[in-house]
Amino acid sequence: MADAGGEKPLKKIAEAFKGLETTVNSQSAADLELAPFSRAASLVSPLFGCLGIAFKFAEMDYVAKVHDLAEASKSITTLPVMMDKDVAGNTVRKAGSHTRNLLRVKRGLDMVKVLFEQILATQGDSLKDPASKAYAQVFAPHHGWAIRKAVGAGMYALPTRTQLMRKLNEDEASARIQMQSYISASGPLIVYIDKLFETRELGTDW
Repeated sequence: MADAGGEKPLKKIAEAFKGLETTVNSQSAADLELAPFSRAASLVSPLFGCLGIAFKFAEMDYVAKVHDLAEASKSITTLPVMMDKDVAGNTVRKAGSHTRNLLRVKRGLDMVKVLFEQILATQGDSLKDPASKAYAQVFAPHHGWAIRKAVGAGMYALPTRTQLMRKLNEDEASARIQMQSYISASGPLIVYIDKLFETRELGTDW
């Protein structure tokens, strides 16, 4: 949660993902390091907290998975190396595997990207439409009926756009810039992670 000390989580997120985008678009893209990736991903965690009860499941799940990747980064250098270890050990789809956790974290990043796109594309103070569309597009296909129902109910407790901006210590103009920056930077990163799964014939629909 942003504090009164003027923390600007959106700016930190945008800057961290710009750095990752530069790597993904560079010659050394194959070797995206796990440490800066998990650090950038951890900056997104407070956003889920700001969205309230509807995304509580996402916050808890996401925070745990990012923590696992951060721990893994102490002994594993890059995302491809991490995945290849799981492939070699035949543990890719096991609960708690780093590769499985990476897929879940990628989904969280994607949800935030779609949420920001929807916020920028809509007028008014309600976040219900943007949040519902982002959830439906990214998370809903992978969730059972009970979670989908709980999230649907939680959508009525979302903060307003104004409240969200206040929590993030942003005004509308500055928030739009940072959201657009994250959208632009996270796009290539999400494609890059999808390709890591595709080239190893792991798929991403599980």
